[in-house]
Amino acid sequence: MAGGAFVSEGGSGGRDYEGGVTVFVVITCMVAAMGGLLFGYDLGISGGVTSMDEFLSKFFPQLEKQRVKAKHETAYCKFDDQKLQLFTSSLYLAALVASFVASVVTRKYGRKVSMFTGGLAFLTGALINAFAINVTMLIIGRLLLGVGVGFANQSTPVYLSEMAPAKIRGALNICFQVAITSGILVANLINYGTSNMAKNGWRVSLGLAAVPAILMVIGSFFLPDTPNSMLERGKYEEAKQMLKKVRGTENVDHEFQDIRDACEAAKEVEHPWKNIRQSKYRPALVFCSAIPFFQQITGINVIMFYAPVLFKTLGFGDDAALMSAVITGVVNVLATFVSLYSVDRFGRRFLFLEGGIQMFICQILVGSFIGLKFGTTGTGTLTPATADWILVFICVYVAGFAWSWGPLGWLVPSEICPLEIRPAGQAINVSVNMFFTFLIGQFFLTMLCHMKFGLFYFFAGMVAIMTIFIYFLFPETRGVPIEEMGRVWKQHWFWKNYIPDDAVIGGHDEN
Repeated sequence: MAGGAFVSEGGSGGRDYEGGVTVFVVITCMVAAMGGLLFGYDLGISGGVTSMDEFLSKFFPQLEKQRVKAKHETAYCKFDDQKLQLFTSSLYLAALVASFVASVVTRKYGRKVSMFTGGLAFLTGALINAFAINVTMLIIGRLLLGVGVGFANQSTPVYLSEMAPAKIRGALNICFQVAITSGILVANLINYGTSNMAKNGWRVSLGLAAVPAILMVIGSFFLPDTPNSMLERGKYEEAKQMLKKVRGTENVDHEFQDIRDACEAAKEVEHPWKNIRQSKYRPALVFCSAIPFFQQITGINVIMFYAPVLFKTLGFGDDAALMSAVITGVVNVLATFVSLYSVDRFGRRFLFLEGGIQMFICQILVGSFIGLKFGTTGTGTLTPATADWILVFICVYVAGFAWSWGPLGWLVPSEICPLEIRPAGQAINVSVNMFFTFLIGQFFLTMLCHMKFGLFYFFAGMVAIMTIFIYFLFPETRGVPIEEMGRVWKQHWFWKNYIPDDAVIGGHDEN
């Protein structure tokens, strides 16, 4: 696929640019997407570690009495402990704060500097966690991991969207989600292996987070910066040469001029955080806030964080709980490849809507199965057949998320913001995502204790709301060059009311 194997097309109202998909840009985007390994590995590792008896007895001894008591009272409350949940959730609180700092670094010093900083912070946090001797060290390590996640999630999706030709921007950007799901699966497999170690298995699980961090540090050191980022910092000739290299053609004048116009408009914006509140940026502000909120309120991180804990709560044995988490991890990876194939063929709207319907049905079924077996008292046992059906429906639910809201939750916010508000928009996306990830991580086990099987109905209701939201308010963005995205809003029945006739978005007159 070297040297422009096929031509990038603007599609859906955007203009066409010469050039195509080069081996250079594919390899570059794949290396950059490795930033997703950081996020994925941590999502997968924490749930397995918090279900290991050695880890719990060392850091959370009070839980042992609680679990014995739960055997005689309610299965829903076996792991309801705020300190245990803080171990999981503290990372995402740090990521929330770090994302705002990362937005400034990304804008002033480039995307690759932000990725490098994220990798370094994650590496430090992984080492502290591996050698932790008390809860304080665990939390400090988690906070540094959060800084790494905040920087990586701020810069990597933007980097991918700016490097990729419009026609396959979705597919290349979803490499980030593939890396996330691969990290989750690897973490689940490692947890399954280390759980059988006689001693310090949890240290191995936490310490191996250093591996994706090292990959991120090395990869970002060698990656080129994007043409957009170079232009932002006044490197015009270097930016044009880089654009020629990533597009595989000498004739990049039209695309370069569009990016340069957008960059000049961006330089006139002294306060992107103030400007993003302007009427003409209202669609970007709404979706950069709503999409990450809805992505988390699907309940997916209940599965990603606490799959082994959840399965143990439902009566699965230790090995069975960890293996069930591995199975959902495999489904997660495979389904993400479905989105890799389909996102630029069927579009974003189709995947959002289909995935939402699929997740809604599965949440209702899982909640019903658990309710029938455990009721409101939390007493009862699962038959092997019922346990298998619950696992099946959880896997179908995970698949629905993995080919829709999972990858699109990162892709769409990164592709709808014009350059002048892109760092601010991505910071909002990451911070909202991390805030609600923190809330889910901190309070899920408590919510399960109090809401019982009704918690799954709650998540189903939120999935229904977000699917309706997408149906009425989200236009198709497939194949539209980033700098032309304003035209999409101008043509939408609702958002056109917020776009002034003389508005200039992304460096182009929208009239």
